[in-house]
Amino acid sequence: MDLLNTLVDKGLRREPPTRDEALAVLATSDDDVLDVVAAAGRVRRHWFGRRVKLNYLVNLKSGLCPEDCSYCSQRLGSTAGILKYTWLKPEQASQAAAAGLAGGAKRVCLVASGRGPTDRDVARVSDTIKAIKEQNEGVEVCACLGLLSDGQAERLRDAGADAYNHNLNTSEGTYEQITTTHTYADRVDTVRKAHGAGLSACSGLIAGMGESDADLVDVVFALRELDPDSVPVNFLIPFEGTPLAKEWNLTPQRCLRILAMVRFVCPDAEVRIAGGREVHLRTLQPLALHLANSLFLGDYLTSEGQAGKADLEMIADAGFEVEGTGEVTLPPHRVTAGGCGTSPAAASSAGCASSSSTESVSGPGVPAAGEGASDGASAGPGCGPCGGHGGTTGQDAPAVPATRTAPPAADETGSTGAPKARTDLVAVRRRGAGTDVAPNA
Repeated sequence: MDLLNTLVDKGLRREPPTRDEALAVLATSDDDVLDVVAAAGRVRRHWFGRRVKLNYLVNLKSGLCPEDCSYCSQRLGSTAGILKYTWLKPEQASQAAAAGLAGGAKRVCLVASGRGPTDRDVARVSDTIKAIKEQNEGVEVCACLGLLSDGQAERLRDAGADAYNHNLNTSEGTYEQITTTHTYADRVDTVRKAHGAGLSACSGLIAGMGESDADLVDVVFALRELDPDSVPVNFLIPFEGTPLAKEWNLTPQRCLRILAMVRFVCPDAEVRIAGGREVHLRTLQPLALHLANSLFLGDYLTSEGQAGKADLEMIADAGFEVEGTGEVTLPPHRVTAGGCGTSPAAASSAGCASSSSTESVSGPGVPAAGEGASDGASAGPGCGPCGGHGGTTGQDAPAVPATRTAPPAADETGSTGAPKARTDLVAVRRRGAGTDVAPNA
């Protein structure tokens, strides 16, 4: 397929596709999905080999959020039966993080519900970061606390934080249909604050909220312009009793196309499979490893994930290897440029939004762009990076965009032609942080 050969050639040069090319990836048929995976897999392997980075979530404060994000089970008034608790103490958070690190994770993501942290909250999280780093040599820590005020990113950096997560979630054009208590511009501002403080920015999206193909392309191109080092791709978990509970719009094949599009647009960024993979990718999860080079181990913020042992077995069986703490995740040119904590001039020459006409696309283990692609086909709250999707019921819930552009596969549909609602795969987290039950990492 000429389109895929073109996209591979561009991806190996760090040249982004056009909008039309990105839309064309999403419009490919289920019959072509293995070809799409194989092509994007060549780009993934060129920049990241067969390494898979493992990340582990610790929900520092669950529920009780004043924001109205319609996808989130922690929002104000949510009727979802999630765990609700106030701030974990630093020693409790460190103990929770230890479980994930023992399971192979190299990054701990500290998440708290809420609009944004107070200065007291930043001090509390700073103590937690220090406790985790003192007990675990080489661990990376990412904070995810909502909208940041001036100076807070710098305080987190000084405490030892390596990264900050704040997702765009959806396109600017549809954002007010998902959330009304803050704006798309607020989110962009927080990502830029993380950049400016020298933190590695982590920002991604949620697919499956009723958005169109154009919306997906819009948000991924916006992310490319912000140039985060990490791009988490979440698939909506439609909790019963939330505004988006009926939004079952995804098939496994659709999820693979979305991940492939993200890889082509941000070829050298860490693409992370985040919340909802077990619900929507299901038995095709191993194929997603050919597209993404990172995933979350174990449970999510408010929902259960696949057992950590099963994740490790899946990675090994698919022919991939867990990235060690001594290995650098990002390609050398991004590390040299300082990742997301660089000046605008440096970022323009290094990030996933850039191109390099002089960079060689050949080398050991990298096939020419025209060769066959069969080698790759064998296998939150407002700040939440994953798994906290859901919300509350009520007449004041934001409207959900109704546009649909990708018909589901025939064997994935119910009598209405929509994807089957797999509510049997959605389970509220009842273990790990905030409980007395051991996590599943």
